[in-house]
Amino acid sequence: MPPICAPSSDSSASSGSGARGWIFHGLALGAAAVAAAAAAFLYRRPAGFRSRAVGIIPARFASSRFEGKPLAPILGKPMIQRTWERVILASSLDRVGSERCCEALNKLDKHYDIVVNIQGDEPLIEPEIIDGVVMALQRAPDAVFSTAVTSLKPEDAFDTNRVKCVIDNQGYAIYFSRGLIPFNKSGKANPNFPYHLHLGIAGFDSNFLKIYPKLPPTPLQLEEDLEQLKVLENGYRMKVIKVDHEAHGVDTPEDVEKIEALMRARNIQ
Repeated sequence: MPPICAPSSDSSASSGSGARGWIFHGLALGAAAVAAAAAAFLYRRPAGFRSRAVGIIPARFASSRFEGKPLAPILGKPMIQRTWERVILASSLDRVGSERCCEALNKLDKHYDIVVNIQGDEPLIEPEIIDGVVMALQRAPDAVFSTAVTSLKPEDAFDTNRVKCVIDNQGYAIYFSRGLIPFNKSGKANPNFPYHLHLGIAGFDSNFLKIYPKLPPTPLQLEEDLEQLKVLENGYRMKVIKVDHEAHGVDTPEDVEKIEALMRARNIQ
């Protein structure tokens, strides 16, 4: 093997340049080792990393506003199937089921770190939103819950079926409400304020999901009729991602026609 630094004809120069060469070479190796160690630290998965995720699609047949909604045909396929076909496109899920979350988690034959609850009446849910909710929980070890919001339309400002959310500077939920939040002194929606609409998707830490049903109902949860408030009232943290998404849930039979029209426009078979 040829020497790293070729010897010079001047012995003194050879000695000096060789020493300097070895010093520089040592520094280079040291820098490379530090860079490699830094990369390993940045990209390694910390202890307790939530790696395995399962998606669950709860579906309730006896809906007061739409009896038999999960089986309502949308362009020839049941709505629950349409939702499932969108969900399986998410790359972050190891498995997809269609039962109530806690019950389904107990029945599964493998351990999952994250359980994603996807509403069965969202046949146009974007797979990227599911992936975003999973990654949000993976990157926030202090959170037990993750969800998504999008921009609230002005016409939905006072619709109590449209749940609003306020978020802190670190992307954690502060509060959810059926009323308009924040609410200013004028009593009107501010057209220049970025209000957030909560989307019907939730990621749970699987260990917390086993605890959640045992937590007693809380005053805010009961007053607003919003289960996510029980998480906040008990002091747990909830990570929220902001997405650009047109919410298209199916609440009534009339909504089916709207969904079908959107699917035709997007060429979704």
